[in-house]
Amino acid sequence: MQNTTVDCREVAPSVVQITMQDEAHKNTFSDQLIGGLTDAFAKVAANEQCKAVVLTGYGNYFASGGTKESLLKIQEKRISFTDADIYSLALECPVPVVAAMQGHGIGGGFAMGLFADFVILSRESIYTTNFMRYGFTPGMGATLVLPKKLGFSLGEEMLLTAKTYYGSELKERGVPFPVLPRAEVLPQAFELASTLAEKPRFSLITLKEHLVAELRAELPRYIEREVAMHEKTFHQPEVRDLINSHYSGG
Repeated sequence: MQNTTVDCREVAPSVVQITMQDEAHKNTFSDQLIGGLTDAFAKVAANEQCKAVVLTGYGNYFASGGTKESLLKIQEKRISFTDADIYSLALECPVPVVAAMQGHGIGGGFAMGLFADFVILSRESIYTTNFMRYGFTPGMGATLVLPKKLGFSLGEEMLLTAKTYYGSELKERGVPFPVLPRAEVLPQAFELASTLAEKPRFSLITLKEHLVAELRAELPRYIEREVAMHEKTFHQPEVRDLINSHYSGG
C-alpha cells in the first residue's frame, strides 16, 4: 500500500520537497509517518540529481513529536525512541536540508527540524520541547541540538521549562533563523534551495560533510545519555498519569 502520509517529489531542478501530511494524527510520529520519512530520505540519498531538500509539513503543523501510544510504550519499557532514528535524517542526509517549519514544531518534531542545515520558522506557529511537561527528560537529540542551534541559555530554558513559544517570541529572543509570516516560509525555503541547487552536487556534499562533522560525531554520545536519563525518569508512575492526562486534554 502506498504511504500517503509523506509526499516526496521534485519541485524544481535538483530540489526535492518532502512534505509530512498525516492530517489524521497532526504529524505526530506515527508508524506511517516514520516509515514515510525514512523512505523519502533514502530516495534522496540515492538520487544523484538531488542537490537540496525542503522538509515541510501541512497547514498549521510541521511535526508534533511522539504519539500517545508510543510514549506509553516507552514508559512501559516496550520500546525506545532510538528504535526509529528519524531525528537524524536531515543531519545524515548527504545534501543540504532546509526545514520549512511553516507550522507548529512540538517536542521531537521541533528537535528533528533543528537538525536541518537551514531552519525557517513561522511567526504564527508555536515551538516547544515539551518533554518535561510529561515528567520525562528530553530525547531525540534535543539536549544537543537546542543549545547548539539556539544558544545555551535559550536552549536550556526551553528544555527545562517545557514552555511554548510563538515564532514571533523566538524572533524577539534572537534566534539565528528567519522568522516569517507562515505564507512566506515555503517560498523562502524554495528560494534558498534553488540557490543551493546552482552549486555542484559533489561540492555541496563535501562541504556539508565538513560543516556537520562535529554534530554527527557528538550525536551518538548525547543519544546514549538521553536514553540513560529515560531509564531514570520515563518509568515513573507519575509520567504515565501525565501522558494520559495531557493527551486527553486534562
